Amino acid sequence: MTKNINSAMISRYYLENLIKSKRKDHRKFLNRFQSLHPRWTMNYQLQETENDFESIDIRQYLALFWQWAWLIALVTVLAGLVSFLVSQRMTPVYSASTTLYINEAPSTKATDYNSIITSERISGTYSKMITTRPILEEVATRVGVTVEYLDGRITVSPIRDTTLIQITVKSSDPILAAQIANELANVFSERVILIQEERFTVSKESLQTQISAMEAQIDDVISALVTEDDAGVKASLETKLTQYRAIYSNLILSYEQIRLSEAQTVSTVMAVDPATVPTQPISPQVMRNTALAAMVGLMLAIGVIFLIEALDDTLKTPDDVKKILGLPVLGVIAKHDSEDGKPITSTTPRSPVAEAFRSLRTNIQYTTVDTPLQKILITSTDPKEGKSTVVINLGVVFAQLERKVTLIDADLRKPSLHRKIGVQNRTGLTALFVRSMETLELIMQKTETPNLNVITSGELPPNPSELLGSKKMKSILDKIAESSDMIIIDSPPALAVTDSLVMVPYVDAVLLVIKPGFTKAKGASLIVEQFKRSNANLIGVVMNELDLGHSRYSYKYYQYKSDKNYGKYYSHEKKSA
Repeated sequence: MTKNINSAMISRYYLENLIKSKRKDHRKFLNRFQSLHPRWTMNYQLQETENDFESIDIRQYLALFWQWAWLIALVTVLAGLVSFLVSQRMTPVYSASTTLYINEAPSTKATDYNSIITSERISGTYSKMITTRPILEEVATRVGVTVEYLDGRITVSPIRDTTLIQITVKSSDPILAAQIANELANVFSERVILIQEERFTVSKESLQTQISAMEAQIDDVISALVTEDDAGVKASLETKLTQYRAIYSNLILSYEQIRLSEAQTVSTVMAVDPATVPTQPISPQVMRNTALAAMVGLMLAIGVIFLIEALDDTLKTPDDVKKILGLPVLGVIAKHDSEDGKPITSTTPRSPVAEAFRSLRTNIQYTTVDTPLQKILITSTDPKEGKSTVVINLGVVFAQLERKVTLIDADLRKPSLHRKIGVQNRTGLTALFVRSMETLELIMQKTETPNLNVITSGELPPNPSELLGSKKMKSILDKIAESSDMIIIDSPPALAVTDSLVMVPYVDAVLLVIKPGFTKAKGASLIVEQFKRSNANLIGVVMNELDLGHSRYSYKYYQYKSDKNYGKYYSHEKKSA
């Protein structure tokens, strides 16, 4: 007896520390326990290592995306497809470019036009001049379009740190785009020449005026010398005449230089890279648009997923249960399909789900060592959380320990144990309230599982809460306890009615069943608070119907490692069943 108690205490110590501890010697501790209890750990073990805690966030996100993979794929593909179809219907736009070279050194030395302006200012000025209306009007006339057509289709960009200017024209007609770009270069070059010629003309006219004025002054001085007799005045006039003739000679020289420069005039603007007819449109870029739209769709889908998760207030993980409800998770049961509605612990006792129920059984046993639990009430927050399935399978695994187990269907509103087990429900629990206790053996029905009996609900009364909370109910439970090692009571969902609460004084423990991703945190918290106010021994929570295929938390809290022989045995058992 002492050996069994010590073994149980060691096992409990292991189970508590396995879940809560993050120590580095976790694996050594597990190996030590396996050597003491190989039967409990040879087929499965909980994965909870230090690396799991370090990488849990990334793995949770990856699992979250996998859970919503259908939405991500749908939105991404739909966005890309819409963009592809729209891009295919868009009018293609072509781009043609020509590059101009700005010669900073002017052909005339008479004016210092370019030397007083930096190359960047020249390029900037010319860039603005190219898109002036007179030039655009001339280009429009030559290519046969309107000025309005050119508006917004021309881009002029000085190339940084050079005296080059790039003219880019966009059009749905590739030939027209190249034609406009080249005509812009031609017209602008011609306009620059015209400006230079106008400047020469102004300079010549100015010099011609000065020359004429100087000729008149020279004639006046010569006339004065002819008539002047005073030697001093005459000497002064001769000096002035010499000066005037020198000025006149310089003016004539400047005039001739301008005429020579004018004859050699070339444009300071040259097209060094004329535009060619483009062969490929610049837009729409179908593949790029499709890829960008798909990426936007992907980001949108991820945003929607995070929004859905943020608005989801259901309990999903054992961490949620611990933080929100303050209760330990005694078992995590995967979603499964039973054969012909029979309990999986009977039909496939070697399956991982059956192992999970046995693990739940062990954890219930170790919630108290000195005083074994005999009467356990199992309830849930809402319907459809699978509490009746938990009741039946838990009864089976306790009965497999050769204990006499009695299941009681105390859900006097929507009973289901008789249907799930496959027994009649003509008479049951409600009959014991009006009949003698001697009829208990007649009401208690045997099941296909040895040592497992069931008391169905019987006829449904109009006042379930009053019956279940009465002293008669306590007497019934005490009478059943005389012939049973374990009583498991299936009660209605606690959030809807008070039937579960009124039975709290008559039971040893209460076990709450929740469904991950279904049970609301607010409702579960309210139920836990009500049970605590009723001084219930709420021993923990069972997370039932965990969807391993979609739940992103299943890998951390419900992972089995089966060896080859176990896998062969299980597959053989299923075939022979």
